[in-house]
Amino acid sequence: MPASPILETPAPAPTRKGERTAARILDAAEALFAERGYAGTTLRDVAARVGVRNPSLYNHFSNKESLYRAVLERRMRPLLAVLSEFALENRAVDAERLLDRIMGLLAEHPSLPRLFLHETLGGAERITPMLREWFTPALERARELVDATSEGRWGREHVPFLVLALYHVVVGFFTVGPLYEAIGGDDLTSARAVATQKEFLKKLFATVLPESGLAPPGSPQE
Repeated sequence: MPASPILETPAPAPTRKGERTAARILDAAEALFAERGYAGTTLRDVAARVGVRNPSLYNHFSNKESLYRAVLERRMRPLLAVLSEFALENRAVDAERLLDRIMGLLAEHPSLPRLFLHETLGGAERITPMLREWFTPALERARELVDATSEGRWGREHVPFLVLALYHVVVGFFTVGPLYEAIGGDDLTSARAVATQKEFLKKLFATVLPESGLAPPGSPQE
């Protein structure tokens, strides 16, 4: 399988004025797409948030579709690189290290889960081809790992549903963050909330997948 473009070495931090402007456009577009979805965001909205005129935006991105794809690629690149790294390992996966790295990335960029949510609710027509190309190997590896660490308690027909359930537990924490905070809860992106969630996930995974190598926090390690 040819190497995916999203797994190439990330570009260095922007230094030239044009690169800095493009980065600001991506930041603004990411926030708006996460808040309103693809259909609810216009290039005029993005330009206004950045503080540039529309023609300046077109110097960097030819249309909304190209800008949207650039936003997704920028945020998905490090996440899928981590998943692919673990997917390609021949040895047993360090589940705790994988969980720590994924939670760290999502906590640093909580807009990504919300982008996924908007895209999914909109039919996922734009992101599906991207995920089919980039995410399939990691998903297949996840199915293999769940199958291998379930102690036979899960039938093979249950494995895809278990993978999806674990995905929603991890990613859903960030997608509901604004709602949770609005109704009087904590900021789920705070370091304390993320640390508590990681403890919970380790307990959950250790219960659901007892051979995953994740011991519940406070348990003696072998």
